[in-house]
Amino acid sequence: MRLDVDQFYGIEIEEFPAQIAQVALWLMDHQMNQAVSEEFGRYFARLPLKKSPTIVHGNALQLDWASIVPAEHLSYILGNPPFGGSKYQTDAQRAEITGLFEGVPGAGILDYVTGWYIKAARFIKTSGPEAAARIRCALVSTNSITQGEQAGVLWPELLRLGAHIHFAHRTFQWSNEARGVAAVHCVIIGFALHNAQRKTIFDYDDPRGEPHALAAANINPYLVDAADIVLPRRDRPICPVPEIGIGNKPIDGGNYLFTAEEKADFLRAEPAAKKYFRRWIGSDEFINGYERWCLWLGDCPPDELRRMPEALKRVEAVRAFRLASKSAPTRKLAETPTRFHVENIPDAPCLVIPEVSSERRRFIPMGFMPPDTLCSNLVKIAPDATRYHFGVLNSTMHMAWVRYTCGRLKSDYRYSAGIVYNNFPWPETLTRPAATLSPRARGLKDAIESAAQGVLDARARFPGSSLADLYDPLTMPPALTKAHQALDRAVDAAYLAGTKGKDFANDAERVAYLFQLYQECTSLLPAEGQRARRRKRAS
Repeated sequence: MRLDVDQFYGIEIEEFPAQIAQVALWLMDHQMNQAVSEEFGRYFARLPLKKSPTIVHGNALQLDWASIVPAEHLSYILGNPPFGGSKYQTDAQRAEITGLFEGVPGAGILDYVTGWYIKAARFIKTSGPEAAARIRCALVSTNSITQGEQAGVLWPELLRLGAHIHFAHRTFQWSNEARGVAAVHCVIIGFALHNAQRKTIFDYDDPRGEPHALAAANINPYLVDAADIVLPRRDRPICPVPEIGIGNKPIDGGNYLFTAEEKADFLRAEPAAKKYFRRWIGSDEFINGYERWCLWLGDCPPDELRRMPEALKRVEAVRAFRLASKSAPTRKLAETPTRFHVENIPDAPCLVIPEVSSERRRFIPMGFMPPDTLCSNLVKIAPDATRYHFGVLNSTMHMAWVRYTCGRLKSDYRYSAGIVYNNFPWPETLTRPAATLSPRARGLKDAIESAAQGVLDARARFPGSSLADLYDPLTMPPALTKAHQALDRAVDAAYLAGTKGKDFANDAERVAYLFQLYQECTSLLPAEGQRARRRKRAS
């Protein structure tokens, strides 16, 4: 009864929806008046309409909010701004985000929705301490602003302005009834420039289901009950583990890549090229198990190449493709048409991590590949990885970290070296040189290696099944499920060694613990800039 429509202010970029919003507020006011009448048994109405909301027709990112609503009258800022991924923004939208985040490194990757976050925070900041102590915000957003690279760009600026997250709905799927509109994975973040004694995380066991509330001491940019940490893009892992990198990037216009049928046709015309074909895998080929082949001529002697006219045609096609590029570095590559732009060809088995994997899977399928297989730049490879590294990376512990920190391609996981792998805190007691491990630590590490081999053995029992078959939630064999459960027990034991902690109840507890370990690991590291200067001096 104490609320009236003139207490509401809004900004809408389209004229007709702006008019609808004003009428909708009157209708809602009428419905609430009816509810009051029923509650008190007395007719209550505000007729004739003497007050109206202030709905401004305009662009919220270009208008001065202070000219629309006085900050001293404001309590809440809320809304559902347009999401707009960086690759789908118009030139005008991209210019707006660039202007709002001027001087912020990496702002070009931000979603359009981030403009409302920075605009709201700055509006409150410039409105004075009284406003900062009172005004609270809540915005519906894409979940990408709490993951991957975007979190590392947006949140340092918000934290610098003094933002605190009061409540958050973790990722949920929001779809509407419009035909042809895809479901979007969203978060809702409530924040202010003052802190709150009570903070709540709304977690979803099923993104399509209902949430349950969890009390939190603090909510960080990844929507985890942990300290306000923002993961930077790192060149090297924070722990002494193998470095990972991308595979090979041909820039060949597809001339060196073949399906099994295309390879067979080519060899009928050019049988001498058989020894230069090598199996080729990217994320899709690795997970789904289908054949692709690469004609690798980088090591082919010139005299042999001249005797293979069909292969020479491919080399000439690659040269022409590169020369036609608008990129000067690509045109430069035309001088060496038999070589790839990026070459990463280990001489021993390497661990392969798909860059993109379905969010339906409990684990990103990873595995070892022989050195005669060429990996594309759509997978990450770790040439020096062991069964121990395979075990930790294939655990629920690591997957919890992935789910909270990785970027997304639509809703699929997008694994990265700089954000996910290089910032991941490994079990501290097991990453030391083998000779320095205590008997207990050696036993923990042996248990992980044994359980990792158990996962590989369980996969090998189904030679006709692809990794997609093995890790589909509906078709995952019980033997593989049990092997992963054994691996999880071994990895969890390694993380909990030396602590009084109980078993982890869920992913949120795991990630909160990993952020704590991250703080401990990085507190002893030199800054990235210092490390880079040391490498430069050493070289």
